[in-house]
Amino acid sequence: MVDSEFAFEPPSDEEIEYEDVSSGGEDEEENSDVEEKVKSNKKTQSPWDFSSYTESVAEEHARRSTTSIDDKISKLIKQRSRVEIIPETDEVDEDGSSDSEPDRQEDFKPEEDDEVPTTAGGGDSRFFSKADGVSFHANSFMDLHLSRPLLRACEALGYTKPTPIQAACIPLALTGRDICGSAITGSGKTAAFALPTLERLLFRPKHRPAIRVLILTPTRELAVQIHSMIGKLAQFVTDIRCCLVLGGLSVKAQEASLRSMPDIVVATPGRIIDHLRNSMSIDLDDLAVLILDEADRLLELGFDAEIRELVRLCPKRRQTMLFSATMTEQVDELIKLLLNKPLRLAADPTTKRPSTLTEEVVRIRRMREGNQEAVLLALCSKTFTSKVIIFSGTKQAAHRLKILFGLAGFKAAELHGNLTQAQRLDALELFRRQEVDFLIATNVAARGLDIIGVQTVINYECPRDYTSYVHRVGRTARAGREGYAVTFVTDNDRSLLKAIVKRAGSKLKSRIVAEQSITKWCQMIEQMEDQVAAILREEREEMALRKAEMEVNKAENMITHRDEILSRPKRTWFVTEKEKKLVANAGKETEKGSKKKMMSAEEAEERKMKAKKKREHEKNLPRKKRRKLEASREMLEDEAGKEGNNRNNKEKPGISLVDLAYRRAKAAKGAKKAADAGRVVRTNKKGGAKKSSHSSKSRPEEMKELFQTDMSEKKQKKSSGGKKSSSFNSKSRYLHFYKRRNENHFLALGSYFKGGLTSLSLMSLPLHLHES
Repeated sequence: MVDSEFAFEPPSDEEIEYEDVSSGGEDEEENSDVEEKVKSNKKTQSPWDFSSYTESVAEEHARRSTTSIDDKISKLIKQRSRVEIIPETDEVDEDGSSDSEPDRQEDFKPEEDDEVPTTAGGGDSRFFSKADGVSFHANSFMDLHLSRPLLRACEALGYTKPTPIQAACIPLALTGRDICGSAITGSGKTAAFALPTLERLLFRPKHRPAIRVLILTPTRELAVQIHSMIGKLAQFVTDIRCCLVLGGLSVKAQEASLRSMPDIVVATPGRIIDHLRNSMSIDLDDLAVLILDEADRLLELGFDAEIRELVRLCPKRRQTMLFSATMTEQVDELIKLLLNKPLRLAADPTTKRPSTLTEEVVRIRRMREGNQEAVLLALCSKTFTSKVIIFSGTKQAAHRLKILFGLAGFKAAELHGNLTQAQRLDALELFRRQEVDFLIATNVAARGLDIIGVQTVINYECPRDYTSYVHRVGRTARAGREGYAVTFVTDNDRSLLKAIVKRAGSKLKSRIVAEQSITKWCQMIEQMEDQVAAILREEREEMALRKAEMEVNKAENMITHRDEILSRPKRTWFVTEKEKKLVANAGKETEKGSKKKMMSAEEAEERKMKAKKKREHEKNLPRKKRRKLEASREMLEDEAGKEGNNRNNKEKPGISLVDLAYRRAKAAKGAKKAADAGRVVRTNKKGGAKKSSHSSKSRPEEMKELFQTDMSEKKQKKSSGGKKSSSFNSKSRYLHFYKRRNENHFLALGSYFKGGLTSLSLMSLPLHLHES
């Protein structure tokens, strides 16, 4: 069980370089410094450093003959007056209203659709070994039996007391057990698997170099962060080497590093498989430890095939550790393939949210969805002004927000897949150093990134599911610090809002943004549209020129080095591009299918309202039209119920009695007319006239002919003063005549209709009942 009295001890946000104590050797006198306490006025190191992995962004732009987005924005700002675009916070309108009205925070009041009953559930744990005797509490890292170099590194980083996941995981990982660990975001999972791995490597056979540890991550930035963390933890161990393998960096440099057989490889799945298949002298035959960070993301549809391929290339006798803040049930089958009698360590089985996190929602009604950018700018201009991560749904939306923030005078950086690796790492470094106040990112920044001092996370686009929401808001309120999580919720995001309400309960707050501020920023955004379009147009032109230069360089290289290029072996991949597209399309179809299932209740409600309106409309119709509609509806219902019984009938099933009588009357008149004309007409057994050999006329023509014949008969009888003859030119008239003539027959069949015959049921009487 987790120690309920445990509390995070937040380290200092001030980051300066720690004193280098590794220059004086590794003798016993220097190692004895491990047991000394760090002075209270000494600053701690930062575990992350993103600036030393690639060239600077300025060098990259100079090499590619391009300009940065900040240069384009500053150029446009110089061309216009600042007062015309940037709103003043204390500006007063003509009516005396001020734009400085603050936002309001109030208790969240769920609507009827937002209320969710709490249910208890648990997963099947029969596959996992029992974790009896596991302790989630330790007074210091010395209680975990780590070596002195690692203890010195922990002190240098300011780690004084292990977190619950570290206290439980490190002793078990040192014994070589497979582990499936989960803990809340910001609880130190990286150190939980890095420290025991480094401890085991201290006792490796040093005379035989090999790749012994492979750490896989879903994103490049998380791989860089883990590589930096391992370097800081191993700063007092000189003979352990770590290699970084990911996309966006030099392939040749990575091949050279892998051939030198580093002890630890931190990689993304795609690039490491590329090297294993296409680079010479690189294998995982001596791998001892396989670690999957953010395992639930790695075992999803996008990485499933890659992970299976890597598992096939790894030796079966190895230690495997999986870590994530959210372990989903969908990955249990693949966990059974990866792990051997694993231990499931859940450091926070009862809670999923840090106690220092304040969760808020901003309801965006359907009429307000067009003003969402104005709501965001209003919040960032007054309430959340620094150390803010803004999560956008798409790369294009993130880039547009970056331009709007720049034109509005805010310091912001962007992080998404359309940037080069140098630009992505530079954005993280600028935000870490607090040189910019806002980091506008997609989901590439939602997993694992630990940037000290993040105060607020704003979900500008609501995440797709609750797991993504947990990882996004986990970028703040880390290691005991306070933080805010603000989520923009539209009317289409009710399912996620229900999950948030269930998780946060009464602690969930609702933020009301001032109406005047939204109106002001709407006007400013309209004025900025021309500048945004100009920047996007300039970027498209630069991209076109860049592509043209690349094609020219490619053609020149093919002409100059044709033989050398053609002699190189073709790089292969275990999944072709066509197969990748098929998998991606299958994933999209699955998401669409789940979306339809979620919307079925709303569709049913809409259909119900449409049917109700249709019934009300039918009540106001004239009597004849209303009876025809009701008769046709009853006929369709009778056809559906009696379809099996009417299959052997000669006539069509479910034909109305009026149509049948009208047809027979028409046949009788046709036979009489033929007899008057001297033609012979053969009759069938039932007395009806068969159709003549000549082609039949259309129904309108027949109706017209019958009407004219009937009218001529009426005229003759009027002139002779005789009685009026009955006519069959009208269905309703014949219906009345037929009802009076066969009254006894209808009374005998009254029980069949359960309530007696009416003039409506006559029209839907099946043919077989009439003939009987």
